[in-house]
Amino acid sequence: MKPVILSAGDEKFLYSVPDAVSDNLEAYCMEFCGEWLESSPDAEPYRHNSSGYIIYCYTEQDFITYLNRFRFPNEISKFIRSLGNTVPEAYQHLPEFDF
Repeated sequence: MKPVILSAGDEKFLYSVPDAVSDNLEAYCMEFCGEWLESSPDAEPYRHNSSGYIIYCYTEQDFITYLNRFRFPNEISKFIRSLGNTVPEAYQHLPEFDF
């Protein structure tokens, strides 16, 4: 398990995720956003119809739930702490993804 920084707004959060996710963070995040949210029946709660357009509503915690439930159920990702609006210098070397 390795630390990563995730954000779906102004605030950034530190999570512990499987090594494979940390090493390929952008790919896993894009798989979640671009493939799973669009096509999985399990993603239905995140899809909303607005004037004929599909809008996706999710947070970084939803990505963590996706990892834990569908991709890495034997390697549970966990919240570590909030980092606030800016990444402290001690964490700036970590992989980061803003949804």
